[in-house]
Amino acid sequence: MNPSPESGTVFIVDDDPSFLKSVSRLLRSAGYPVQTFESATAFLAQLGPELAGCVLADLQMPGLDGLELQAALKKSSNPLPVVFLSAQGDIPTTVKAMRHGAEDFLTKLCSKENLLEAVRRALARGAEEQKHRQRFAQLSPRELEVLNHVVRGQLNKQIADDLGINIRTVKLHRTNLTRKLGVQSVAELTRLAEASGWFKPGNS
Repeated sequence: MNPSPESGTVFIVDDDPSFLKSVSRLLRSAGYPVQTFESATAFLAQLGPELAGCVLADLQMPGLDGLELQAALKKSSNPLPVVFLSAQGDIPTTVKAMRHGAEDFLTKLCSKENLLEAVRRALARGAEEQKHRQRFAQLSPRELEVLNHVVRGQLNKQIADDLGINIRTVKLHRTNLTRKLGVQSVAELTRLAEASGWFKPGNS
């Protein structure tokens, strides 16, 4: 089955030009749009909120390495899913990458089928997360501030004190953001925020 037109682009980041050429040829033959970059810095320089797809990244690269690229993406406004494809993988590095949200961690000797399946999953995940982020784009800056406190488990009085507004205003903003996002509970709101990549547990 060919990829759907809306599945997004595979952004390949690797400092080996011959590898970039061979992998991009494979993915294009499978029907995927592809863009290649020889460094993480070059890729991040053109990253914008409008990009859709996933990142296929090497682990060991000059400058920013694969894990640093993953961290930069997570902090960005467009945290695209990452699939690592590396000759340098080890168990601790693999565990760290997966713990930080990598879709998969493959070696460069993996089968074509495994690579295409990982890319398919990453693109599907990216499309779903982008759809959720579009819902958050409806919120006003103040509603986003309130949301940021709500998903951290704060009560209305704590939110009001932190933001310097009264409790009635907090309640109004909470009503508006749950209506706009189509959720009924704090738990559902938190799951949606995490699924979109908008809320990152542990961030202040």
